[in-house]
Amino acid sequence: MIKINSLIKVLKNNNSTFFTGVPDSVLKELSKFLQNKSKNNHIIATNEGSAISIAIGHYLSTKKIPSVYMQNSGLSNALNPLISIAHPKVYSIPLILIIGWRGSPKIKDEPQHEVKGKITEKILKLLNIKYTIVRSIKDLKKFDKQIKFAKKNKTIVACLIERGTLEKNKGKISKKDYFNLDKEIFFKSLLESLPSNSKIISSTGYNSRELMYLREKYKIENSKDFYMVGGMGHTSSVATGYSLSNKKKTICIDGDGSFLMHLGSIKTMGTFANKNLKYILLNNNTHDSVGGQNTYTKNINLEKLSKSLGFKKFFCIKNKIDLNKNIKKFINGNSLSFLEVRVANSKISKLPRPKDLIKIKNQFMK
Repeated sequence: MIKINSLIKVLKNNNSTFFTGVPDSVLKELSKFLQNKSKNNHIIATNEGSAISIAIGHYLSTKKIPSVYMQNSGLSNALNPLISIAHPKVYSIPLILIIGWRGSPKIKDEPQHEVKGKITEKILKLLNIKYTIVRSIKDLKKFDKQIKFAKKNKTIVACLIERGTLEKNKGKISKKDYFNLDKEIFFKSLLESLPSNSKIISSTGYNSRELMYLREKYKIENSKDFYMVGGMGHTSSVATGYSLSNKKKTICIDGDGSFLMHLGSIKTMGTFANKNLKYILLNNNTHDSVGGQNTYTKNINLEKLSKSLGFKKFFCIKNKIDLNKNIKKFINGNSLSFLEVRVANSKISKLPRPKDLIKIKNQFMK
């Protein structure tokens, strides 16, 4: 295992003191350190492409090589600025990529992570990015040499870090509850209020896992679910595409991190979606499933934003009184509607994960 201070020391010795990225559970120890020790030099980005772009801007301003962290699934989001701006044959911007390697061939993981995990090294090789799989201090020394090469030659360098590699440290991310409504109470009320044959498309992270768990717990079978086990930020687009060719009540359940990741998709929904589509934003102002890092969503006026993006009605649920008052109005309304639900962080331990994904897809499409 690697102490987080050992990784940070290598970066700082190379004058890399600015960090940006998208939170990842594999790199949770790095997030803890950055939030506690490097607040003034740390930006949580909404998506990995934006993180690369922020880092490019930092280099242009300071001539110092920045560090960008992400899960390997987000590497695809980062490809455009990596190739079109930072690449040695374009602007030749040196960057350090710290990549959480979900689905590493050596570690059992979920299907969507295993698919990306198998090709992660191939992607880096295709991009001609030198990289090190960091499992020991010896590997860190190799990575240090690659960083020095990247600085000198103005190229991009990366390290791959597997789950369990970073040693747990004493520092904690303050996983603050910004809001009070229990998600279980909301989900139960929602499921019980839906008309039969309704369709739910739910975002990756805890939302889909909680939905699956609570549907089984309360034996509610009046609607069918499609769980977005991957593709963070694309829930709204899948829901829009589904609703356009189907008259069934379609419920999109999104999280605040996913909402922000590809916010332009909400404008597409507001412009083109039919009135059978209902959008629900479960807002807890945190990246709940990867450590509780702040999303800063609580500062957005979602009523003004949603209406400017094309939604006809806006509802907000903050407590049980709002829930009883607004849930059926929202579901049964005859217009494209946006519902913000201000929920506390998940309180359910040992959430299950969807397993037979092909079966889930087939049941949803019936």
